[in-house]
Amino acid sequence: MKFRNGFTLLEILLVVAAIAILAGIVILAINPGKQLGDTRNAERRADVNTILNAVYQYSVDTGVVPASITTTQTEICVTTGASCTGLIDLGVVTASEKYLTSIPSDPTGGSTNGAGYEIFKSANGRITVVAPDAEQGATISVTR
Repeated sequence: MKFRNGFTLLEILLVVAAIAILAGIVILAINPGKQLGDTRNAERRADVNTILNAVYQYSVDTGVVPASITTTQTEICVTTGASCTGLIDLGVVTASEKYLTSIPSDPTGGSTNGAGYEIFKSANGRITVVAPDAEQGATISVTR
């Protein structure tokens, strides 16, 4: 009598099918799209707070908020100078790298020169920074 050691084709196919089903369940449970969206939203929250803290630190040191901030919600410019047409130029905050080394950009990218974040000043002088591209229905906005 000869005995053959090993697995039959049917046994191998059943194991592969079971592994594929378990992998599918795990991927659905983890939901990578939601996890990535949550990660980008966390970065947006940190960036919004960083921008607002820099603007307020500048205003504490100088006694005024940057003059470029208007009462209209407008996107913040990443660079400074002529390329900031139609955007809010916060170059005074990044000029000496005392408050910020550079303006943070939205993780999914803004416009050509835009950071993807918007800023405005209320009639009472309160500053609000907004992340309009927040994902999964989140509203990311900080006012001080």
